[in-house]
Amino acid sequence: MMVRDFQSVVGIEAREQFIDMTGHLPNAVVACVGGGSNAAGLFAGFLNDPVTIFGVEPLGRGAALGDHAASLKFGTEGIMHGFNSIMLKDENGDPAPVYSIASGLDYPSSGPEHANVLPYSGSVANYCGYAACVPPGGRILALDPAVGSHQTHG
Repeated sequence: MMVRDFQSVVGIEAREQFIDMTGHLPNAVVACVGGGSNAAGLFAGFLNDPVTIFGVEPLGRGAALGDHAASLKFGTEGIMHGFNSIMLKDENGDPAPVYSIASGLDYPSSGPEHANVLPYSGSVANYCGYAACVPPGGRILALDPAVGSHQTHG
């Protein structure tokens, strides 16, 4: 919670700036989830609002272990760096090698706050959520659907 609280300034500022620019709340907020601190910070600004929250994981080159860093989609419960969460593991139960073209998203686990949302998420598959708000080939901030991703809806 400490990291989320420190990063919550991102969500507070994003919420205020969006309302200042448009006069209303966004329909949805989207953030990349690696370790999860930036996403947790952004989401914290909207948790009490009627806003849909999407966390996007890096699918990388594909679904095989070592080709992605989508721990919430493909991982299992485990302890890493002192916290219990969902993580990608190798055959020995150790953190698995991961891949992402995005710096900072190449991490074999996700923050526990994101893992706690997972059982209630209804997990939206791949990038179907993008189709509703972005034209083919479009981008949302730094998210590039062409690179591949798995989306977790919270």
